[in-house]
Amino acid sequence: MHAMQYEITLPADYDMGIIRHRVETKGHLLDAFAGLGFKAYLMRERGRDGSPVNQYAPFYLWNTAAGMNSFLWGPGFQGLIDDFGRPVVQHWSAVAYEDSAPSAVAPRAAVRHRRRIPESTRLPELADQLTHEVETLVRVDGAVSAIAAVDPRTWEVVHFSLWEHEAPEGTGDVFQVLHLSTPERGKLATGRQW
Repeated sequence: MHAMQYEITLPADYDMGIIRHRVETKGHLLDAFAGLGFKAYLMRERGRDGSPVNQYAPFYLWNTAAGMNSFLWGPGFQGLIDDFGRPVVQHWSAVAYEDSAPSAVAPRAAVRHRRRIPESTRLPELADQLTHEVETLVRVDGAVSAIAAVDPRTWEVVHFSLWEHEAPEGTGDVFQVLHLSTPERGKLATGRQW
């Protein structure tokens, strides 16, 4: 399982209605995309939920590398590049994933928290800790799903969670969920990912 996100930071006076319209008109295009567990169409607005920026920052959880590659090398991502320029695509390998809600639940918010892994950290213990953190987080009232993933190039952990209601305060970067494409959400393996 692969987690992926890119961030398009926009000017402070940018009309975020343009992003809402883009998602309203194009979000459904990935609703049946092969290999995609889910895509959360995310947005942050400057001054809302503590955000210092206007940003469009979709988060993907891929069931297959083939699906992810099909998207990155396909016309959909090229369309985004044509409109906004080519963003840096962050990529993490999943350590643990849990889903607590039926697929009919439409999340309203998402939270992303990133942290560096100190060099002295023992990786087997970290993997157990991250798995426990995901299991604990998904049991919080209103949590829809949670994932912990690691970028072994930079040794960074990302925790990502979807919420039925507004996200808990002080837990990381908060995003509005504009749409959720879930073509293979039911196929996402829960628990440890090894």
